[in-house]
Amino acid sequence: MHRTTRIKITELNPHLMCVLCGGYFIDATTIIECLHSFCKMCIVRYLETSKYCPICDVQVHKTKPLLNIRSDKTLQDIVYKLVPGLFKNEMKRRRDFYAEHPSVDAANGSNEDRGEVADEDKRIITDDEIISLSIEFFDQRYVAQQQGSTDERQKEEVNNKRYLQCPAAMTVMHLRKFLRSKMDIPPTFQIEVMYEDEPLKDYYTLMDIAYIYTWRRNGPLPLKYRVRPSCKKMKIAHPQDGVNNTNRSESDSASDKASSPAGVPSTSSPLPSPSTLVQPSQPHFTHISNPVNGTTMTSPNRQFTLGNKVRKTALNGSSTSSG
Repeated sequence: MHRTTRIKITELNPHLMCVLCGGYFIDATTIIECLHSFCKMCIVRYLETSKYCPICDVQVHKTKPLLNIRSDKTLQDIVYKLVPGLFKNEMKRRRDFYAEHPSVDAANGSNEDRGEVADEDKRIITDDEIISLSIEFFDQRYVAQQQGSTDERQKEEVNNKRYLQCPAAMTVMHLRKFLRSKMDIPPTFQIEVMYEDEPLKDYYTLMDIAYIYTWRRNGPLPLKYRVRPSCKKMKIAHPQDGVNNTNRSESDSASDKASSPAGVPSTSSPLPSPSTLVQPSQPHFTHISNPVNGTTMTSPNRQFTLGNKVRKTALNGSSTSSG
């Protein structure tokens, strides 16, 4: 069974830190000959006096080592996302530097180089950041039909949506509890939070969802939810189907025929199969066949035995035993 494992950031430090300065990568830069990475400023200064890699001592270039280094944006994004507060502190440090040195020309640099990153351009989300999200009921029948004009569908979607502002560290479990409380959903039903048509894990945070599904901040984070009957509660939903009631009348037996598997409506996948009746008493019996024409009710795992005798129940409610 798949289990989620959480690891400490210190276990990843050897892959996220520069050996030259001892800090986390800033503007991560990689040597193309050996693929070792460093901070851009650190490796540029080092190659001014050496033409070899600081880690493996491979020659970077015979004459111009700066030609064989490349900016590694992917690695830098990973570092910013894994180390809390690093991106925010680095952007503030850059803004403060250019504010204290107005004579420095930063016109050729990007907004990130100057520490000026607009909200819609941010790739990094912090734990304390507030995320706007929309939540609406997921109706599979409506999705399957997709009938009516586009304007009507858009109008209905707007009416069904609710908008929230939540911390990025909030989990899907917290959102489910909020929905249950707000919608007065009884505990006999379970709530699934979804992104498009994919259910989300309870331990996912809003930050995780934004990273996994590449949310671009061009609107609220679109989430959906659906409500299903709880499978556990369905086990005691039909006490009249118990096989241990020996005083059932003939009319009760006739009603059991009417509620045979052929007459049970189909339900969604988490619910028991229409061809499977659920035994409420303990122990739990699966796939119990109903009595038809006075035949015995049996189970593939267990016949209803008392000692070494097999117990049979007839339609008239009487019971007989055979050795």
